[in-house]
Amino acid sequence: LALAELLGQGAAAHGVVNDAVAITRAAGRKTEGFTGMVNAVLRKAAATDPTAFQALPPQYLPGWLRGRLMSAWGKPATMAMEAAHARGAALDLTPKSGDTAALCAMLGQTAQALPTGGVRLSNPGQVSELPGFAAGDWWVQDAAAQLPARALHPRSGEAILDLCAAPGGKTLQLAAAGARVTSLDLSASRMERVGENLARCGLTAKMVVADALQWQPDGLFDAVLLDAPCSATGTIRRHPDLPFVKDASGLKEVFALQTALIDRAVGFLKPGGRLVFATCSLLPDEGERQLIGALARHANLALDPAALDLPGIEPGWITPEGGLRLRPDYWPDLGGMDGFFVAALRLRA
Repeated sequence: LALAELLGQGAAAHGVVNDAVAITRAAGRKTEGFTGMVNAVLRKAAATDPTAFQALPPQYLPGWLRGRLMSAWGKPATMAMEAAHARGAALDLTPKSGDTAALCAMLGQTAQALPTGGVRLSNPGQVSELPGFAAGDWWVQDAAAQLPARALHPRSGEAILDLCAAPGGKTLQLAAAGARVTSLDLSASRMERVGENLARCGLTAKMVVADALQWQPDGLFDAVLLDAPCSATGTIRRHPDLPFVKDASGLKEVFALQTALIDRAVGFLKPGGRLVFATCSLLPDEGERQLIGALARHANLALDPAALDLPGIEPGWITPEGGLRLRPDYWPDLGGMDGFFVAALRLRA
């Protein structure tokens, strides 16, 4: 961490070295003996030209993930994604009103309207101090994460279920469109955060803490949004430690859970109802192959390609299977986006 601060962020050496030594000493007997080494290494690093560090190529992803991405997207695309991860992520906002021009004007010259409808800030500072935060005029949500709710095309008065809803950005989008939203998640603590964001933004939704595989609704829904639990490999720009603290263990169980949740979501729909399935993953097993499997299992389920005809969506992002594939190396001139897969489906009446 100290090396990253010194050489990656250009922090002042005196403070960084002192803090690192203090932390090493305070951590206990197992680490206090390393304070001399930490001090020596960091002082030598501080004397190093930081441009050499900053010129290093992007770090390779670990083998469990890099191999899967190369098999799916090829080596050039994988390397482009690694470069996007190294660049990090800006702060994206969703305006409650849907008026990106008005939000850009409120936030000032650093705000940029995105082709898909959100607003991007490159150096936002403290989020809670930004204009419009306390008034609930917007919420934080990556540009890619904004698209599943838009693909659902929510209408005022519709009964819509947001499955696996926390932390709540999609619930907020649906509620802002005037839908009667049921927001469901297994985690009570994460649902508290959803409630806080709803209150800040002056929006309402019926909040349910339950297991989606066991829960029984009072009635069927016009539409269901399922942003399913996944490997989260599409969010590495924001969580660079993720591929190193995880491995491939447990992936099959996650794939199976996604399949079960899709089947459950289909059963919550009225005839003619709409389903959007999404994952913040770069792995086809959590996207394209889930879509193929869902259509094979449910003869009454069909693709809804018109739902993915959204502002800012480039034709090459639509997969042969009929889903929307987003990757961190897309929009390189705008600052990238999270990796996502989005499928829009409709239950035949």
